[in-house]
Amino acid sequence: MNNQSRRDFIKTSVVAAAATASWSSTAARKPNLLFIWTDEQRPDTMAVYGNPNIHAPNLNKLAKESVVFQRAYCTQPVCTPSRSSIMTGLWPHTNGCVKNNIPLKEETPCLPELLADPDYRTAYMGKWHLGDEIFPQHGFQEWVGMEDGYSKYYRSDRDQNARSAYHHFLINHGYEPDTSSGKFSRGFAARRPLEHCKPKFLESQARDFIRRNRNDPFILHVNFLEPHMPFFGPLDEEHTPEEVTLPKNLEDPLEDNEPLRYRLMRQHFAQEGWHENPLKTEEDWRDLIRKYWGLVTQVDLSVGGILEELEKQGLADDTIVVYTSDHGDMMGAHRLLTKTVMYEESSRIPWLIRVPGKKHHLIEQPVSQIDMVPTLLDLMGAKELSEGLPGQSLAPLMAGEDVA
Repeated sequence: MNNQSRRDFIKTSVVAAAATASWSSTAARKPNLLFIWTDEQRPDTMAVYGNPNIHAPNLNKLAKESVVFQRAYCTQPVCTPSRSSIMTGLWPHTNGCVKNNIPLKEETPCLPELLADPDYRTAYMGKWHLGDEIFPQHGFQEWVGMEDGYSKYYRSDRDQNARSAYHHFLINHGYEPDTSSGKFSRGFAARRPLEHCKPKFLESQARDFIRRNRNDPFILHVNFLEPHMPFFGPLDEEHTPEEVTLPKNLEDPLEDNEPLRYRLMRQHFAQEGWHENPLKTEEDWRDLIRKYWGLVTQVDLSVGGILEELEKQGLADDTIVVYTSDHGDMMGAHRLLTKTVMYEESSRIPWLIRVPGKKHHLIEQPVSQIDMVPTLLDLMGAKELSEGLPGQSLAPLMAGEDVA
């Protein structure tokens, strides 16, 4: 960040601080941060982004209480790179996480380390995908791991036989691992009853953390795997095919400049489908999309439970709530599926921020994930804004100021 842009950054941060002073300065405690995010969720899985058909009452309620960024984009539509930007405020090519399964360097600080406030209790729960998946790191005092499939990417000094908290949860409920490696596959977990699936597990863990830390300021990250593949779960029948609106560009003809890789992907999905889901007809796509929607509903139920706990503990007025995703999913657009392509559906993300004292409104200006960390540092009253962050605080934009 050059000197001029940094001066502008500090200037706009002062404006934002004044705008948020009405709630932060009178609060009896420092603001909590509840950062809820998903994996591979398109924005149009919520009413505020144009989809009234999907069953997501808790997310829709949260959106009505939040500042909603209508045109938010990820830094790269791939899990690890995008996650690295969300956690560090750095571009993937700067922090080194330019593709999946590259570990985030120990010396690269994440939000709790950047805030550097010893008063905060901190916890990370859910999917991480930035190395050493199930082990506490990067300023998080508590860690609730969920994914055991990344053990081959652990550092050499890590226990390769260690298992996640979710693994032990399933064992305690009488389940036996379904793989030869002694782990539970994602498909196995997704086929469990609702109360034993990953979202409900994370909800329970998050509620427990909130109860235990109700008297202390906290930073709590909860990252749901859903609606990421395997694209099925206990709520597959939640939506009818008739409720599903197919992408308007499902049948768009190939563009002359469309990359060969995209063409080959389209051919693959048309010929092979997605696992047990054929993808040849409109009915096939409707069936897959409604399962995807069911996963969003599953997340919605657990988000509702976590927000309910905030209210129950009297913390709603002391807590900044963020809801977002690492990237989107094509889900039939251009007859493509998943992400990794530079189309709108793959790159655009939902992004809600509920700040006590701020009214709901929509922001149409394009924004980036790279702005998340500086925005949150600003909203949380960080006295020193970290050098070297390429993004800018969007708190002034949330307060009605112009931000370039």
